[in-house]
Amino acid sequence: MRFNGGKHLLWPVLAAAQVACGSAALAERVEPNEWLSRMSTAVQTTSYEGTVLRIRDGKAEALKVVHTVSDGVIREKVVAQEGNGLEIIRNGNEVHCILPDRRSVLVEEWDDQSTLFSTLPSSEIRFGSEYDVAIVREERVAGRQAVLVAIRPHDSYRYGHRVWLDIETAFPLQTQLISENGDPIAQVKFADISLNKEIHASALAPSYSTENFRWLTQPARHVSHKLETSWASSNIPQGFRPVSTHGETLPGHDAVVTHILFSDGLANVSVFIAPQGSVIAEGPSRVGGSNSYSVMRDGHRVTAVGEVPAMTVEQIATTMMRR
Repeated sequence: MRFNGGKHLLWPVLAAAQVACGSAALAERVEPNEWLSRMSTAVQTTSYEGTVLRIRDGKAEALKVVHTVSDGVIREKVVAQEGNGLEIIRNGNEVHCILPDRRSVLVEEWDDQSTLFSTLPSSEIRFGSEYDVAIVREERVAGRQAVLVAIRPHDSYRYGHRVWLDIETAFPLQTQLISENGDPIAQVKFADISLNKEIHASALAPSYSTENFRWLTQPARHVSHKLETSWASSNIPQGFRPVSTHGETLPGHDAVVTHILFSDGLANVSVFIAPQGSVIAEGPSRVGGSNSYSVMRDGHRVTAVGEVPAMTVEQIATTMMRR
């Protein structure tokens, strides 16, 4: 009598192999820009729950995240797993930062700001001019099969990016900002994640009763209409161009600050030009992958800030002048 048990045991293995090979074939057929386009849609529409590791300046923090999108409205809960137990509760543009150790709640207003992803590439980047994009390989991230998309700059005025996209949904499971030396400066990585599963409203509620907490409201920045300005950079790094100019009134200040946004299609640099007020330290500063540079010009304080190398913000800030 022939024993066929081995053959039967092989069926699940063969089926899994077929699925894996099918995913690999799909990843090879889809162009990099198509992956980035799918990613943009996934970030705006995907509900998820999981544990995130965020690493900046050599320091790692673990966060529990619950995120839903309904009718275009974001609801989200982010809980720090170490430290003071910070919780961030978001409902649309209104954000409550709960500090249980201080028994206080800071209320802020966010526009399209993302809690996890500060800068994500899009399919509209002018690849071939300032960047190259390529599919590198497939890997597993957070227990899911992912495709690694690498974006490499042509010069040292901008950072590179590595993005691991879930093959099934194109959701970013891991992102890295890459320095001029090829090292990750900042990264976000899911340790575990559930995508597009039903999330109950209770999962988005605060873990603490805030009834007796002190509530503080962060004044919002007032953005005025678009402005015409005589300020411009006399030697802007290649590929960057001004894409918007408007006035802002910052909290606690009466003077209108001119805000010029420069972009190369992926990297953005904001330049703030304010009348000279209190004495500030000129020169560079850095937080994570974000660099800034301040200088005095023609009786104004000029500050350039962005997730770009230090040389980029310094060159833009120091070459700003009235035309």
